[in-house]
Amino acid sequence: MSVGRAILIVEDEPLIAMMLEDFLESMGHRVVGIAETVAEGLARIEEGGFDVAIVDVHLGGHKAWPVADALAARSIPFILATGGHIEQPPPEHCGVPILGKPFTIDAIEPLLDQAWAQSGSGR
Repeated sequence: MSVGRAILIVEDEPLIAMMLEDFLESMGHRVVGIAETVAEGLARIEEGGFDVAIVDVHLGGHKAWPVADALAARSIPFILATGGHIEQPPPEHCGVPILGKPFTIDAIEPLLDQAWAQSGSGR
C-alpha cells in the first residue's frame, strides 16, 4: 500500500463521491475536498493542499478537460474516472490512468500509484 495522500475528488454525483471518499479513507488516504463542477474543480486546484486528484470526465453535462489541464499545468497527478463509454481523451491526457465505473476498492490504489509514478512525484 502506498503512503496516505491528500486527495481531491472532482465528481458531480454525490453518492459516487461519498463512496470514493469512504474507499480512500479506508485505504489510509485523506479526502481534502469534493468539487462537483468544472468551476469548483478549478477553484479547488487554485487553493491547492492536495497531492492527487480523481476527476470524473463528465461533470454536469460538461467535459472535465479544463480541470485536467489545470492539474497537468501544475504537475499534480490525477486519475480520470468514467462511466465506461470512454471517448479518447485529448492527446495531452492519453497517458493518464483511467478508473472505470462501477469503482472497486481494489482498482483505486494501483491507479493512484500509477498516477503518482507518472507525475514524477516519487514520494
